[in-house]
Amino acid sequence: MTTHPDDTTTTTTVEYAPERPARLEWAKHAPEVYKAMIRLETAARKGLDHTLYELVKIRASQINHCAFCIDMHTKDALASGESVERIVQLSAWDESRHFYTAKEIAALELTEAVTVLTDGFVPDEVYDNAAEHFEEAELAQVIAAITTINAWNRFGVTCRMAPGHYQPGQYK
Repeated sequence: MTTHPDDTTTTTTVEYAPERPARLEWAKHAPEVYKAMIRLETAARKGLDHTLYELVKIRASQINHCAFCIDMHTKDALASGESVERIVQLSAWDESRHFYTAKEIAALELTEAVTVLTDGFVPDEVYDNAAEHFEEAELAQVIAAITTINAWNRFGVTCRMAPGHYQPGQYK
């Protein structure tokens, strides 16, 4: 029940659409794959700035429409001190570049190019810009983080994992 702010005597019930059930608990049925993904995730995040890492995860998940991963990485980013404003602007980062550092912009450009391979390649300009902002080892880690979140997104979207139940740090 919610109360209208102007009328404390009236209450209304807000009915949301029902939550769609998951299609498959893939981690339960493919535990070795899940464990391998966790190991890959752990390796991919090594040495990366946590803020940049979460921005990449959120942006790829937005592109892939993975509500579960958007929920998870947004909550983790907020819990670690990221601002609501930067997260809200992330879906339109190209029009709101002033919220992000040049390094973050390079990572976001690379995230989009790697996530959406509709042209069949990552443009040289995007890669070269990322290479200007990251040393080779760090760039390899960023690419690994982008690749890993894309794999997680495919599991989440295909199996229809429901957002809204994740608690920050739950899977760390």
